[in-house]
Amino acid sequence: MKNKKTIASQLILIVVALVLVNLLSTRFFMRLDFTGDKIYTLSNATKDILHSLNEPVTVTAYFTKGSQPEIEKARKDFQDLLIEYSTVSKGMVNYEFVNPNDDQQIEQEAMQAGIQPLVLNVREKDQVKQQRVYLGAKLAMGDRTDIIPVIQPGAAMEFTLSSAIKKLSVVDKPRIGFLQGNGQPAVSSMMQAMEQLQVLYDVVPVDLNDESVNLSEYLTLVMIAPSDSFSDFALQRLDDYLSGGGRMFIAHNHVSGDFQTMQGNLSNCNLSSWLINKGLTIEDHFVVDKSAGNIGVRQQTGFMTFTRQIPFHYWPAIRKFPNMPITKGLNEVMLQFASGINFTGDTTLKFTPILQSSDKSGTLTVPLYFNIEKQWGDRDFPLSGITLGAVLQGPLVGTAQSKIVLITDGDFAVNGEGQNAQPRPADNISLMVNAIDWLSDDTGLIDLRTKEVTSRPLEELEEGSRTWYKWLNFLLPIGIVLMVAIIRMQMTRSKRTKRMEEGYV
Repeated sequence: MKNKKTIASQLILIVVALVLVNLLSTRFFMRLDFTGDKIYTLSNATKDILHSLNEPVTVTAYFTKGSQPEIEKARKDFQDLLIEYSTVSKGMVNYEFVNPNDDQQIEQEAMQAGIQPLVLNVREKDQVKQQRVYLGAKLAMGDRTDIIPVIQPGAAMEFTLSSAIKKLSVVDKPRIGFLQGNGQPAVSSMMQAMEQLQVLYDVVPVDLNDESVNLSEYLTLVMIAPSDSFSDFALQRLDDYLSGGGRMFIAHNHVSGDFQTMQGNLSNCNLSSWLINKGLTIEDHFVVDKSAGNIGVRQQTGFMTFTRQIPFHYWPAIRKFPNMPITKGLNEVMLQFASGINFTGDTTLKFTPILQSSDKSGTLTVPLYFNIEKQWGDRDFPLSGITLGAVLQGPLVGTAQSKIVLITDGDFAVNGEGQNAQPRPADNISLMVNAIDWLSDDTGLIDLRTKEVTSRPLEELEEGSRTWYKWLNFLLPIGIVLMVAIIRMQMTRSKRTKRMEEGYV
């Protein structure tokens, strides 16, 4: 009887404890983060954004419930993130989850806000049917709203949410000038970069030849892929801007490739000569790299025509980066035709490479012909660590401290316009936006841009590490079970010993 009462008391205590824990969890949010990159730990940038809120933010999350496991996981992850935002902001972030699939009026509301459903194939009872799935959110602050059309499962949710909140909370944005008038692509042709830059900045097209434009009003000047030469007046204006401590981001095509003629040539733009005077010499060659992007080559076999993907070694794929704000967290940047950079300045200037070719790379002088059928070997890649992108800072003109970030591929972040628009790799965009943030002294969101759950398959580890992890995965559960068994055995033995003592009741 005594044992039954004891067991009943213990069960009641356990139930009460679980209820208390559940109640406390609704008021106090805490989670342990054992990931290598602290994916589930809010960054200081996010905390700063939340602490600086002057108005409450309401997040309405439109999520389909009861869908596929990965959708449910995304929903749970986003909900946990919102709980943590609400806790850190001390209630300034409010949220609610609604299921558009349950109410036609709510579904219409979501679609009118700009949240379009994804159509997925779902298997039920040996049949495949299509289901509309919503994974979006609407944010409101006062009379201002912003939309997250799709919250990708496993993506950088913190960056997406923090950027949207920052976009709503910033009223007077600093200005970034995108130089136009010398063959540069229009601002509208860089949609991916603009989407991120416009969170923090007012992006303004700037014509250097317009004397009424005051360049000192811009935190940073951005020059993307100029193809026409600059006038002496325009170059002098750039010198004047740098002499006042200006900052510039330059993506320049010193060489160009034409797939119609399969020819590679030098650019006719005189920007390279202007850069030499600053201590940045771009070499007259194409960099080739064994680590490269692919192109599709059409081939015909009989009556069949198909496209075969082959490495195009004139497109370096950069996978190693220095540990600095511009490149932190990047996995791979793809360049299309690039040249090496040599530093020819003096010791008053600081030159820092940020993009370099792999350990197996080389150079080919211009002009040249792109031979798709060429059989590449290790002898074609005798060099390593050729600088393709760099930071130069110091008294570039006059005595004021100024900065230039130079990338020798002008089109690495350009999407194009209309039907010719092509998405660029996410890390290409992050590189450009991170560099502009760094130049503009606003690095708050840099760490978030590349913060996401990344796959680390065992196949990428060395043999010794892979074996160690496999044995750990096998033996750890067994060890835990044995440890619990030993502890319980010791406790039982201790109780038995006490019962055998004199005076035990």
